[in-house]
Amino acid sequence: MKIYDKITPEGTRDLLFEECQTIRWVTAQLAEEFKSRGYGEVMTPSIEFFDVFAANSTYFPQESMYKLIDNKGRIIVLRPDMTTPIARLTATRMKNQTFPLRFYYNGKVHRVTPSHSGRSDEIFQMGVELIGANTSRSDLEVIALSGECLRRINPDAFRIELGHIGLFQGLVKQLEADDYTKEEIRRYIEAKNYGALNALLDKFEGNPAAQALKKLPSLFGGEEVFAQAKELSVTEDFSDILDYLRSVYESLGRLGLKDKVIIDLGLVNQGNYYTGVIFRGYLEGIGEPLVSGGRYDNLLRDFGADLAATGFGIDINLAVKFLLKNHDFIRPTQSKAIVFGRDGYETKAIEYVKQLIPELGQCELSVFDTEEETKAYARKKGIGKLYIVGEDITIVDIGGEKA
Repeated sequence: MKIYDKITPEGTRDLLFEECQTIRWVTAQLAEEFKSRGYGEVMTPSIEFFDVFAANSTYFPQESMYKLIDNKGRIIVLRPDMTTPIARLTATRMKNQTFPLRFYYNGKVHRVTPSHSGRSDEIFQMGVELIGANTSRSDLEVIALSGECLRRINPDAFRIELGHIGLFQGLVKQLEADDYTKEEIRRYIEAKNYGALNALLDKFEGNPAAQALKKLPSLFGGEEVFAQAKELSVTEDFSDILDYLRSVYESLGRLGLKDKVIIDLGLVNQGNYYTGVIFRGYLEGIGEPLVSGGRYDNLLRDFGADLAATGFGIDINLAVKFLLKNHDFIRPTQSKAIVFGRDGYETKAIEYVKQLIPELGQCELSVFDTEEETKAYARKKGIGKLYIVGEDITIVDIGGEKA
């Protein structure tokens, strides 16, 4: 007895006309933006060996991956991420290329999410990777490009949150704590859970770094955040990182993004993955980040290539959700005409459809056996004209016939 033949697996769903068309519109917009900046498209397999992601087990915990066994007994996974396979690709096939390399991608990632979370396990994702450059110019390029992508989806109501993982990493190193405790601290800061954070850091009473970590999630806002953060400086590196972050912030302002960029020193997502500037992009009315990115200079070392890198990914699912909620311009197009071939003129009707398409843009071939069935279908679908192909061509306005 079949039980699951009429439903989709948890975390997945079928996509119909409007969503599909909106996905195509968004991906076309983003691909145009990426290509115009010199990024070339790459495609990696949707399945990868588990070992590709094993080195980053904190970021990609085993329980979050869909696993399979191949015909040789090896563990493979549906890719939970696009950046790591591109790092593998770069290290194994692009060693002799001229750096930096600019890649963009468009594909699906699969991640197991908690039941009833409302999040999809199957995510359409696009993004860019700029590999082989470790300069402020490369950070600025990628963040500014993310702003242009957000602007393409919604020109006015978007924001970028900007931080630097080095601030958290430098402070937490000064605590005598194990890796589990450090990860707890990071999670509490990311969630802005002040109560749990303070309770945990109270164990390090008298440590200036612990006091600074307590205040990190509250350092959120505009240019004034830099002055507030300077008071917490406990190391020279801390001050240097703040100065660097401020220079990026000011450069983004000169690019017309000042009103769109918010400083968030409590932005500490994926602390074991990122190594420098990190950022997120949001659209108005969508609580989850549409864009997530930053500098990840250590990832390619796992594959034997010591290359700096930065990039970002865009959650296409969220972009589609926003557009369908807020805009009416993306709707499935309707056929303007339908062509019916009388008996013996079926092939002529197919040829006539091909003639009408350049003029009308979209035209259907009737698969009904009678003219009356075709008319009834056209009325229900709102198709304006019926072309009847026989010895001659008869045009029928669905409201009334004319020769």
